[in-house]
Amino acid sequence: MEYKHFSHQHSLMMYQVQQGQQLRCSGCESYCHDSVYACWPCNFFLHQHCGNANRYVKHPSHPLHPLILLPSPTYCSATFLCNACGAPGNAFSYCCALCEIDLHVHCAFLPPKVTHNSHPHQLGLICTNPADKVDQNTPNCICKICNKLLESKHWAYDCSKCDLFLVHTYCATKEVKLGLYPDDAASDSEAVPQNGCEGQPEVELTEDAVVELYKLQLQMQMADQFAQMMSSFNLTSLA
Repeated sequence: MEYKHFSHQHSLMMYQVQQGQQLRCSGCESYCHDSVYACWPCNFFLHQHCGNANRYVKHPSHPLHPLILLPSPTYCSATFLCNACGAPGNAFSYCCALCEIDLHVHCAFLPPKVTHNSHPHQLGLICTNPADKVDQNTPNCICKICNKLLESKHWAYDCSKCDLFLVHTYCATKEVKLGLYPDDAASDSEAVPQNGCEGQPEVELTEDAVVELYKLQLQMQMADQFAQMMSSFNLTSLA
């Protein structure tokens, strides 16, 4: 059965990845397993959760504005840094043009609750600053699974029963819970705690409007870079 995805010009076909094959998803840039959507002439592949991800969602981590699924970053650098995990990306992302929020697809659909074999209790996702769980003078802490730095500005899983048990999202789980947040509202009963942009009015934007905002953002960034380049050129010529 053919499948048409907005990010690709050709129809895709379902394909079962064979053992030993190394096919990389064009949506999240990680390796594919099980069934994928495939366009062999273009070497284009999508995990099912990337291919079926909603075009836009209202995510509880950013409740004021919709997050729009874009096939590639609109920044001049052609890349983005995920606000959830901190890792860079240059393919699919959920974005808020107004607040410059960018999420990997798999980070946008992290399950609110997970279990891990290294800990006896259930862990809950926190999208607020993990440092809020620690003393205010401690900006960062250590992941209890990998024993590496867990930066305060990124999301984490924590245990409500144990003091300061915090872990990276990617250390806690690889699960993607697609469909967790509907297009028009995040109604899941276990929704993640909200932390929107304080002081900003709630705005309802259409998908086309948000895409246009991203185009405007790109133009402004290009104009700013050009102005800086010209300023540097003028100063050099006067020296």
